[in-house]
Amino acid sequence: MFISICIPAYKNLLFLERLLNSIAVQTFKDFEVVITDDSPDDELRIFLENYQSHYPIQYYKNQYALGTPENWNEGIRKAKGEWIKIMHDDDWFLHENSLAQFASLAQANQNAFIFSAYQNLYLEEKRTEKVVEDSDSFRFKHLKKNVASLLSKNIIGPPSVIMHKNDGKIFYDKQLKWLVDIDFYVHRMKSDKIIYIDEPLINVGLSNEQVTKSCFRIADVEIPEYFYFMNKIGFNNLKNILVYDASWRLLRNLEIRNLNQLLAHESKVEIPQTIKSMIQFQNLFPIGILKIGLLSKMLMLIHYIFNNTKFKS
Repeated sequence: MFISICIPAYKNLLFLERLLNSIAVQTFKDFEVVITDDSPDDELRIFLENYQSHYPIQYYKNQYALGTPENWNEGIRKAKGEWIKIMHDDDWFLHENSLAQFASLAQANQNAFIFSAYQNLYLEEKRTEKVVEDSDSFRFKHLKKNVASLLSKNIIGPPSVIMHKNDGKIFYDKQLKWLVDIDFYVHRMKSDKIIYIDEPLINVGLSNEQVTKSCFRIADVEIPEYFYFMNKIGFNNLKNILVYDASWRLLRNLEIRNLNQLLAHESKVEIPQTIKSMIQFQNLFPIGILKIGLLSKMLMLIHYIFNNTKFKS
């Protein structure tokens, strides 16, 4: 088996059927589908018993709800394919050759982290948006130099747009929700060759109920996860201007004006001197000034220039 398409499912029968139908028409056929079910009832199991598929589906009902991201990991653990293709149940393949394009690159590259452009579909607003990154862009070039720069902006996208080797080395960190995908990507890309397909191959369904939206601008989530993630990769990555900028924007957007405010959300870790200095420097200026994009960027650069020799791992 070459590819395991892993689907962490939770209710959403209509979305799941749409995804399964998009799998059925794929021209590349050397795959299995692994469904791990977090639903509280048997509705999904009954649906699958009656679903007419012409490809292998391995269904596993979790004894208890594993949640995000452990249900993703469960699918990976059950997978028998050489490569893992996570597909969330509200996403689906854009056309019949989508999987074939992933497979072709996987066959030519033994250890690779493959991701494609994609198309967002905003379900409530009924509009679409193509997301295609320029491989010559400043951010993309920085990604290849230092994968930690992904913290500044997730230019890869959601897990449904990636494919990676089934080597059992790295799983999604269950301590994370806001940064769970970025953390996984960074650790995979440290050792894997980065390959980008600049053609949209995946439809990504977006709604107001997604986990990352429930974490957005919530200090009790974002601040502990930031320090947890940075401690994993090392605060020496603040030498990267994009990582530095991400840290600056986190403090600015959450309006952290002094150390006590920060410690109210994260008191279990040592705060690096650079972060303390960043808070003190931002506090010299009104929030209104800091939220003017160009002015904020200039102030960040000034602080970066005067602090870039002080970073510690």
